[in-house]
Amino acid sequence: MTNDFLFQNLQEKAMTFEQVFDRIIRFMTLNRNGNYRLMIGTDSQVHERHTVFITGIVILNEGKGAWACIRKVTVPRRMDRIHERLSQETSLTEEVVSLFTEEKKNVMIDIVLPFIYKGATFTMEGHLDIGSGNRNKTKIFVEEMTARIESMGLEPKIKPNSFVASSYANRFTK
Repeated sequence: MTNDFLFQNLQEKAMTFEQVFDRIIRFMTLNRNGNYRLMIGTDSQVHERHTVFITGIVILNEGKGAWACIRKVTVPRRMDRIHERLSQETSLTEEVVSLFTEEKKNVMIDIVLPFIYKGATFTMEGHLDIGSGNRNKTKIFVEEMTARIESMGLEPKIKPNSFVASSYANRFTK
């Protein structure tokens, strides 16, 4: 498994996490009075001889735009068991979340803090590519995976509210 912490988006390739964090801070300082949601989620796709995992990081200023990037990890085998794949997706999300240390979280909070009384907000969410609907085969894993995300201090989101995993990251797994 390649575990390089390199990120990319349509504008930049091979960004380190420090560069990603710098881009997030730059984006947030453009409008300190924003409603920011830092969302992290992973999706996967099983291919013929390997499995691709894409972790997306999205900083969204509600109604005013977003900045995003991805991290790609390839496992050199088919991961056909759904629980194994969902667990790996959650682990990769947790791995990226762990890079946002308390110090880094405080830097982001300090950007909006002077503007809280004007309505500024900051939240962190963990997006899971699972759903609780009756016809969703991942519903039996919702409690387990959401508990893991909550234990990291994030608000867990599942389908249909987990668009970073189920839509953004999904695009890059093909």
